[in-house]
Formats: sequence, structure tokens, C-alpha cells
Amino acid sequence: MLNGNLAVDVPPVTELIEGKVCLMSPRPCVDHNLVSSRIYRIFANYLEGKTCMALSDGYDVFLDEENHYVPDGMIVCDRSKIRPKGIYGAPDLVVEVLSHSTMLHDRGPKMRHYAEAGVKEYWIVTPEARTVEVYWNENGRFELAATYADYLEEDLEFMDDDERAAIATEIPVSLYDDFRVSVKEIFLDLDAITR
Repeated sequence: MLNGNLAVDVPPVTELIEGKVCLMSPRPCVDHNLVSSRIYRIFANYLEGKTCMALSDGYDVFLDEENHYVPDGMIVCDRSKIRPKGIYGAPDLVVEVLSHSTMLHDRGPKMRHYAEAGVKEYWIVTPEARTVEVYWNENGRFELAATYADYLEEDLEFMDDDERAAIATEIPVSLYDDFRVSVKEIFLDLDAITR
């Protein structure tokens, strides 16, 4: 039985950003894990039997000598990049689920280095706002392709019919012509968390 005084030595998770060792945030909160797990399952289900592979949180990505990251999810199509200690080179798609303590890195140097390394698509997911920003690589820089949101019923009440009709409910994944992700499915279980 565990008590409040039991200390467990768990090594901190770090990233190397521009040659500087950076601690990642403390253990992610439940909504962060729910969203990243759901995205992984959606990716893995679609990619089963295909060349590209979905990988969940916890894998190191070695972009170069000064930039080693641990994204919240990714898709890798060149399986020769997948080795026992991590991914060597740019994944094809990277997902970062924002945390307050890491969002400046996710929107700043990490985003820039992913683009320069050749990541084709970059998702920034904000659980609290229920949004997914999708960026596509344009000549080594990410350009915002679209922002998708899971609107709550109370949000929809303030919209007219045209605004509701214009809401995109699926995210097209650029790696496959028929790969679409339901925005609602990404955030499905967040209502179950007691606030």
C-alpha cells in the first residue's frame, strides 16, 4: 500500500533543444494523456498494414546533435529511421499536445527545427481549447494550413446556420489522400474529467 511519504526515484524526461538540456513538464495531466492516446489510436488504426507507422509519446527523436525531442505522437514512413534507442531523422508528421510549461518550446525552437529537418506536417493540440492547429512544411518553414475546433453545444448556440455549416469536422492528413481524423473523436473523453 502506498502512503503520502513514499518517494520514488523516477528519472526526469529531458529534451535537448539547441544544445541545452531542458526538463519536460512534470507528468502530464489526464486530459493531455487522453488526447495524445486517442490521436495515437486513430493514427495506428488507419496505418495498420501500411508503410507508415504511428508512434506514441515516449520515443526520442534525434534530429541532429543539438536537437533531441520527445513528441507526444508521430508518424514515420521511412522505417529505417526507427532504431532501438529512438527515431533518427525527421518523422513525417509530429504531434505536440500543449502543456503550460512546454508550449513556448513547442511553438518556438522545436517547431522551427522540425520544419528545417523536413517534418511534413506538424500538429499543435490544445486540450483546454479543444483545438488542433495543422501546419504544413513549405520550403523548410511551417505554414498554418488550418485550425480545427471541437465546438461545445453552448458555443454553437451563438453561431448562425452559415457559421455552423462552415465548421470543418475532419482533419485531412496530408500523408494519404483518404486519411481523415474526426475532430470530435480527438477530444471525446474530456467531458468525463471532473473539473
